[in-house]
Amino acid sequence: MMFPKTKILSFLTLLLLFSPQPSLQNQPTICIIGGGMAGSSLAHFLRLYSPPTTPQLPDIHIFERNGIVGGRMATITISNHTFEAGASILHPKNHHALNFTKLLNLKIKQPSSSDESHSFGIWDGEKFVFKTLSVDSKLPFVQKIVSFANSVYIFMRYGLSLLKMQGFVESAVERFLKYYESFERRPVFESVDEMLKWAGLYNLTTRSLREEVSDVGLSRLLTQELVTVITRINYGQSIDISGLAGAVSLAGSGGGLWAVEGGNWQMAAGLINRSNVTLHLHEEIESISYLGDYYELNSTKGNSYTCEVTAVSTPLDELNLRFSPPISVPERKLQHTHATFVRGVLNPVYFGLDDVSKIPDLVGTIEDPDLPITSISVLKRHGEKDFSYKIFSRKPMADSLLDDIFSVRKEIIRINWGAYPHYKPPEEFAPFILDGRHLYYVNAFENAASTMETSAVAAENVARLIVSRTFGSKSLSSSDLKSFSSDCEGLHEDL
Repeated sequence: MMFPKTKILSFLTLLLLFSPQPSLQNQPTICIIGGGMAGSSLAHFLRLYSPPTTPQLPDIHIFERNGIVGGRMATITISNHTFEAGASILHPKNHHALNFTKLLNLKIKQPSSSDESHSFGIWDGEKFVFKTLSVDSKLPFVQKIVSFANSVYIFMRYGLSLLKMQGFVESAVERFLKYYESFERRPVFESVDEMLKWAGLYNLTTRSLREEVSDVGLSRLLTQELVTVITRINYGQSIDISGLAGAVSLAGSGGGLWAVEGGNWQMAAGLINRSNVTLHLHEEIESISYLGDYYELNSTKGNSYTCEVTAVSTPLDELNLRFSPPISVPERKLQHTHATFVRGVLNPVYFGLDDVSKIPDLVGTIEDPDLPITSISVLKRHGEKDFSYKIFSRKPMADSLLDDIFSVRKEIIRINWGAYPHYKPPEEFAPFILDGRHLYYVNAFENAASTMETSAVAAENVARLIVSRTFGSKSLSSSDLKSFSSDCEGLHEDL
């Protein structure tokens, strides 16, 4: 039987009208801006937590303005030796990072016994007010004796305040561990404030570290010297940072610290590889517009993308990103840390000494606006008088200053990191949901504390938030988990 052409067209029109249409419920396109720890973790958890009943996998795109993923996790190479240039250490209780490392078959690099016996000193700009003992021996038992002697020496200087500081840090760490509890015990959080209050950490963001350690009963000497040195090294700031950021900073100076062999950035690369995403390198998103049922993302390459869900996984503070309609977030400044890598030899005279061997392997500094450096550390000893150093400072290191600090300079690399927020309690937090719809901001959590692990913790919560709000379920249980470990083995060679 033949049908007139007009009836065939009408029939096809009806089929189109009543056929199931693509919607947010069956195949959302999720766009992630930023390929660092936050963005890569978000992609991983979105794949992991997608409900098993989903007809098709979400289509995930990651946009990275640089030519390599990792964000503030990066490495530099000096004389064929690779060193961490950004986020460099991980805590033994960083469970997400540990799980990522195991999942990706990465090798953990832990400090050797010689690393743990490295000497440490606190410099006030003229002299060392404190220096640990140092012995040039590779014999393990000698290094252990020196390490024990230094522990006694430090305790003699700071006394029981060290135990009080340890208790303060352990209390904060134990509360942070609540973020690893099962879904049955841990809700999905729509705001950073709610997330912090649930774990009992919010009050630490309302007061300064100075106030917190004073209440704990730390001595003035310990606060002005060791606590100050640690916060300057880890966050480039004084003890007037928030109590939570301060506790995280102090936790990053303890034992058992580790890193990924070959560079921590490999965690981001590996997670992206396994998450079956479309990766856009060298592509910066310059505008996000909400157009009813979807977001239109426009890049500096002149490309346009349609996304039902968009997640900003990089700090907005110094990002040239326009929103339509506009969004409102609390004003926040980033603390810039200038990392200067030098192969050469330090000038002992600059430090008030007569021989370079008397300069500690790690030099920390007290809080003094006239001091040009935050810290100097030995990365590698190439020879008797040939070292690779890493210098942290709040301002760029001029060549004339480096000429004063070093007697010999062979190689130099400079990096200006917009490394972390400038903490100023009481902290205000941007929302995880920027527009009440499906525009998310993972890095809102950084105003509480900025680390690789806190980025992963925030990303895990935002992934649960996206899944619960996108697929209509108010919560996820362990039975909802869907692993894509076998589906995402293909590697992106451009990583």
